[in-house]
Amino acid sequence: MPLARLAASYGVATSYSPSPGRTVPATESAVIAALAALGVDASTPQAVGAALSAREAEQAARLLPPTVVAWTDGPLPPSLAGLPPGTRVRVEKEEGGTAEWEVPAARTPRLPEALPTGVHRLRIRPPGPGKGAGTGETGETGETGETGETGETAHLVVAPRRLGTPARRTHGLLVQLYSLLSRHSWGMGDLGDLAELADWSCRTLGTGFVQVNPLHAAVPGPAQGPGSDPSPYRPSSRRFPDPVHLRVEAVPEFAYLTGKARDRADELCRRAAALREGVLQRGELIDRDAVWALKREALELLHEVPLGPGRRAAYNAFLAEQGTALEDHATWNALAETYGPDWHSWPAALRDPASPGTARARREAMDRVDFHSRLAWLTDTQLAAAQRTAADAGMDIGLVHDLAVGVHPGGADAWAQQRHFAPRMSVGAPPDAFNARGQDWGLPPWRPDRLAESGYAPYRALLRGLLRNAGALRIDHVMGLFRLWWIPEGREPTEGTYVHYDAEAMLAVLVLEAHRADALVIGEDLGTVEPGVRETLREHGVLGTSVLWFERDWEGTGRPLPADAWRADCVATATTHDLPPTAARLTGEHVQLRHDLGLLTRPLAQERAEAAADVHEWLGLLSRLGLLPGGTGCEEDEIRAVHRFLLATPARMIGIWLPDAVGDRRPQNLPGTWDEYPNWRLPVADAAGRPVTLEELAASPRLHALMAVFR
Repeated sequence: MPLARLAASYGVATSYSPSPGRTVPATESAVIAALAALGVDASTPQAVGAALSAREAEQAARLLPPTVVAWTDGPLPPSLAGLPPGTRVRVEKEEGGTAEWEVPAARTPRLPEALPTGVHRLRIRPPGPGKGAGTGETGETGETGETGETGETAHLVVAPRRLGTPARRTHGLLVQLYSLLSRHSWGMGDLGDLAELADWSCRTLGTGFVQVNPLHAAVPGPAQGPGSDPSPYRPSSRRFPDPVHLRVEAVPEFAYLTGKARDRADELCRRAAALREGVLQRGELIDRDAVWALKREALELLHEVPLGPGRRAAYNAFLAEQGTALEDHATWNALAETYGPDWHSWPAALRDPASPGTARARREAMDRVDFHSRLAWLTDTQLAAAQRTAADAGMDIGLVHDLAVGVHPGGADAWAQQRHFAPRMSVGAPPDAFNARGQDWGLPPWRPDRLAESGYAPYRALLRGLLRNAGALRIDHVMGLFRLWWIPEGREPTEGTYVHYDAEAMLAVLVLEAHRADALVIGEDLGTVEPGVRETLREHGVLGTSVLWFERDWEGTGRPLPADAWRADCVATATTHDLPPTAARLTGEHVQLRHDLGLLTRPLAQERAEAAADVHEWLGLLSRLGLLPGGTGCEEDEIRAVHRFLLATPARMIGIWLPDAVGDRRPQNLPGTWDEYPNWRLPVADAAGRPVTLEELAASPRLHALMAVFR
């Protein structure tokens, strides 16, 4: 049928499989809406026919896709292998220089000349007139080559096929940074705490990495009304880190404050101490907005302190390196101070980052633009210092940063890069066995066509920024490199459809940037995964994520998967930020919590019995393996046994959820809740619910007893 053919040509699915052997058709309205978000009118049968004819003519006219992928160890890419004999090929290399050849009559299996890794410009001139007019990066057709004859251009991504694996097997800590308070924190964990944790844990516990939540720049809360969204997975920008994580006293200019500025800074430090004590001593929740209000005022004072020559030179180098991306980010933040944190509600002239009105507003607010640019630089320098500290302590990997699936629709990235985002669409998940209503994450998706036309420039820049201060990168919902569930604005998650991305290109760019940064990549591949995805990720050296309670022989007995049957290419762990801490799972407290919040879909007794049976089966296996020498019944022994089991698997990386080390019961995030539960606002706490500082963690007998498993 014409609509299905049109949809397929743009990567829009017309059905999906929520479970093996079951296919569910997507609604026609979802398919039409997804096509509309890609700039294709499919609103009537006549429109579908016209769009299909135009699409087929466009594809017939092009010899090359907008982005071509070549693996360094692979054969000639199919699009190049299929060029007519006599075609002139010219590659303009990313680092300078060119390579040229003519396609011979006798096909060759590989590129005639070895090309360096990178993103190059590919130009072809077919033999004879009138062939091959195509589309360049900005959509122009019939780009004219140096000879004046019509040709085509494309981007050529040359990447290693596979990333390296960890040099040796290692274990590390997983922590939500905001939850880790020290005696120096301003009410939430900061980059000083992160450096301290990495230094201490490596030297004392032998850890090889510390994995943290996304440190992306958040959407600031409005001046009036409810505060900002505390979730680190719905940021304003994934391109720049959030200055709320700064250790203010560690900024060199802090030492040069004098007079009234020094007095005000001291007062802010006292108020920050009160915030910290409220969380640690009085049971208050972490209040990111309150912390930021204090830090922002302190940073305003520091902005008035002139930079020394060396610092000024370093800042100028950062501005030059980051270029337009940073200017746009800082401009959005400056404009948000006046017009609010959602650019859709701004005056029309300011909704376009390239408009004359925006340029004028940027000039008028240049001091504020400089302030927000300075914050990005300061945060980057402290992130770099934390990674250096980890490396100096001896960590093999160091910091593992986390990449969220997307960004807030009203935030800085969605404003600055709106050409690359699909309008009136949101990313989520279809209904499945765990959630009959599906999920809407409120994140606009990238347009696959615009990414390809740009040679994946926004994606490349994003990865490069995250990897500059990381030893590894975790990608949340890594399946999104292959496809995402698009939900039309105003519709339920059940009324969405999948839109596919060029997974080969997405992976090539990922491997290329990680290779350049000498970093590892970890994919969060939990839940329902499309067949072949895990195998493809493994082929390219992307590690998976394996959580003990989910590792069962699902295709056979259904019983816990034996340790030697686990995959090696993964991070093995007992839990994550979205799951119950191990102590709560062992005791069944997580079931009671969900019951108290009205989240259970079955009777409490049935849920309890099922959860208890699950734990009983696992503990039975641990006992039979001799990992529970004292028998069951002691929670600390059982948690240690769980981690002994992880150590018995071939997993290359083992992650210890830091709250597990002190018996914390509370999940950091409870999916399916909003105000009912304090998601993203809880400090690390002990078994009694008492918040635990970094200094107390370092001295905790319970923590040291657990970590002794890894010695």
